[in-house]
Amino acid sequence: MKADEDGSVRSVLRAFDLLALFTEHRRTWAVKDLTAASGLAKTTVLRLVATCEQRGLLWTRPDGRITVGPGMLRWAQLANTAWQLPEPVRQVLRELAQECRETVNVYVRSTSVLVCVAQQEGPLAIRHVGRVGDELPLGSGAAGRVLDNAGGTGGTAVSHGEPEPGASSVAAPVLDGDGRLLAALAITGPSSRFGPGEVAAFTEALTAASMRISQIGLATRAE
Repeated sequence: MKADEDGSVRSVLRAFDLLALFTEHRRTWAVKDLTAASGLAKTTVLRLVATCEQRGLLWTRPDGRITVGPGMLRWAQLANTAWQLPEPVRQVLRELAQECRETVNVYVRSTSVLVCVAQQEGPLAIRHVGRVGDELPLGSGAAGRVLDNAGGTGGTAVSHGEPEPGASSVAAPVLDGDGRLLAALAITGPSSRFGPGEVAAFTEALTAASMRISQIGLATRAE
């Protein structure tokens, strides 16, 4: 790779890292705080912010604080449409959540993390709380273990106390027509409801549901 190409790639990665600092809990930043959090030089931060503003990804408010730009609305809508799972798959999630009375999630692997792309909340008042788009470290929790299986198909996995204390989960692989690992289907809830008997029942229901989803396919509107 040429030096100028390497520099361009580095700038793109820095811009992505800068955008990643904007979260639900930190929607706006002052330039000095953004500089400190990113570890970049102030001149670099200002240059990256200006570039992102040109594409509508960031926006400097009248008070000088920086927030996500209106251009993000297009990307958010596009992602929501692209990752909207087929209705037959959604129905499987609803039935599984009702049968097991716990929250059901579908996770996919994205480089070094797993991302929740679909969720069906369980009917009980005390339940797992998460959102579509949440990221977890690869290998964390039952879904992370399923997706961290480089061999391809894998099997079911169980976790307790991951990714946070008091939470347990059971996960099974979702495969494509050629048997390749596509996603992980997981049931998650309070550890107090994941004893040996419950885990065995969850595993049986989850395995059947993941096989149904594998047969239906995860093809989305993006295709």
